[in-house]
Amino acid sequence: MEAQREKSPKCGTICLKYLLFLFNILFWIAGGAVLAVGLWTLLEKSDYISLLNSSLYSASAYILIAAGVIVIVTGIIGCCGTLKEMKSLLIVYLILLLSIFLLEIVACVLAYINYQELDGELGQNLKLAMQQKYQQPGEDSVTQAVDKLQQEFKCCGSNNFSDWTDSVWFQAKNNQRLVPDSCCKTPTDLCGLRDHPSNIYKVEGGCIMKLEDFILSQLYILGAVSIGIACLQLLGMLCTCCLYQNLKKDSY
Repeated sequence: MEAQREKSPKCGTICLKYLLFLFNILFWIAGGAVLAVGLWTLLEKSDYISLLNSSLYSASAYILIAAGVIVIVTGIIGCCGTLKEMKSLLIVYLILLLSIFLLEIVACVLAYINYQELDGELGQNLKLAMQQKYQQPGEDSVTQAVDKLQQEFKCCGSNNFSDWTDSVWFQAKNNQRLVPDSCCKTPTDLCGLRDHPSNIYKVEGGCIMKLEDFILSQLYILGAVSIGIACLQLLGMLCTCCLYQNLKKDSY
């Protein structure tokens, strides 16, 4: 009877160790996903950041990268504490999990509060960039970003193709184009001379709507990932507390 009494907590501890180890593998995958999204946003969509005239969007990419690294490092600490049965590391791990969880809640609340303001800022800054900076001296990055935006999202102008008639580029009259060549469905030199629907993209809402939809879809993905990570964290915190208590009992 006494041998069984000693074996029972040991068995429970082993089960918790395996469960926590599995949790950390999933946590690593989640951290890698967040890190990948941050790097993808920074590297692949960096052109669009120059259109927004705001450091907020580039900062969000860096925050995602930092969050991914922190999650991965936290997972390593959790694995070391679990496999080596180090109670001090488990406490550090639990504090890190709780801190990340609280930061996620704060970030979600702030994103929800500021969404409408950011949405208006996006439209205003994009329109300003397209109408005031396109093909202007020293604004090569904006010009390339606008051309890439119109081609990738199949749109023309900030709200619609006619916005280009109010732009500095059009009013300078350095060419006879009605719209930039990047508005064309099949871009070729001087194809922007004709603004017929068969030749250019005519989308209601223009590039502002397209870019807003893209950013919103990214927010939905990040929201889903955040909820998944939050659920994992709650499970991880519960398992960590149980394992810590079992290790304390086993050490007596």
